[in-house]
Amino acid sequence: MSQREGNIQIILHAKVAMDEAVRAAVYRLRDEGHDIEVRVTWEGIDSINFTRQAGESGKVVTVVAGGGDGTVNAVVSGLMMLEPEQRPALGVLPMGTANDFARGCGIPSGDPYAALKLIVENEATPIDVGRCQDRYFINVATGGFGTEITVNTDPALKKTLGGAAYLLTGATNVKAIKARQARFESEEYSWEGPFLAMAVGNARYAGGAVDMCPDARLDDGLLEVTVMPEVPEQGMSQVLSDLLQTGFEQGLRMHLQTWRTDALKIHSEETMQVNLDGEPLAGTEISFSILPSSIRCHLPVNSPMRS
Repeated sequence: MSQREGNIQIILHAKVAMDEAVRAAVYRLRDEGHDIEVRVTWEGIDSINFTRQAGESGKVVTVVAGGGDGTVNAVVSGLMMLEPEQRPALGVLPMGTANDFARGCGIPSGDPYAALKLIVENEATPIDVGRCQDRYFINVATGGFGTEITVNTDPALKKTLGGAAYLLTGATNVKAIKARQARFESEEYSWEGPFLAMAVGNARYAGGAVDMCPDARLDDGLLEVTVMPEVPEQGMSQVLSDLLQTGFEQGLRMHLQTWRTDALKIHSEETMQVNLDGEPLAGTEISFSILPSSIRCHLPVNSPMRS
C-alpha cells in the first residue's frame, strides 16, 4: 500500500515504551514506507494533550492509542476536544491488561505488527462516541460491584494474572458486595430497584473480557443498557462466578434488564461510582447520551462491532 498523505502518530503509554515487539513493528512498517511517529506519555494528561496537538497540526491522519482501555479513552477524549474537521482517525494498539475495546472490535492483541498493519491497510470508518456528564467514553461504562472489583484489584496482581485478577478479587470479596438502589430512565424504558451491576455500552466488553453489552454496536447511534437486579443472598457466589467467567450473554440473561436507547438518566440516593473505560466518575445523578458518527476508527473489515 502506498504511503498516505500525512503521518501516523502512536501515543504510547510509558509502561510499554520499551517493548521490543512494538519497536520491531514500528521499524518494520517504516521500512515498508509508512510515516510513523511515536510519542511516549509521562503523566495521565499527556495522551489528551498529544492527541489535541496532533489534530491541530493538520499533519497527522491517524492517532494510535498504544496502551490499555484507559489510554484509548484519553485519546478519544482528546479527539472530541477538537473541531470535527480537525480530528484524525483513531487506531488502537492493544497493550493493556484487559484490552476490552480491542477485544470487542476484533483488533489483534499480543501482536503489535498485526494491530498496526490493520491501521495502515484498512480505511477508518465513522463510529459513535458515548458521553457521560461532561466526559466521553468509547467502550462501556459500568457501575455496581463490577466497578468496585475493577477499582480494588491490585495493579501488581493484574500485571501477573491479567484479566483473571478481576475474578480473583471478586471471588475473595463476595461478602462485601451489596446492592445499590437506583432509578434508570430513558424514553424507551425505565426500571427502578436494588441492583448489583449495570453497564451502558457503546461496545461490548468490560472488566477483563466480561461481555456486558453483547448487542452493542459502534455505529448504530444507540447505547445498550444492562442492569442486573439484586439476587437472593444464597445465590450470590454462583452469580458472581457466572458473571466473571461466562459473561452476561450466557447464564445470566434471565436475571437482566436490557434495552437500547440514545439517552439515559440514572438517579441514586447514594453516591454511585461509574467506571468510564477504566476511568472513575461518581455522582447521584448521572446522564448518558450517544454522539453518532463523531470520530473515525480503523476496524477490521469483519469487525463484530459494525452494524
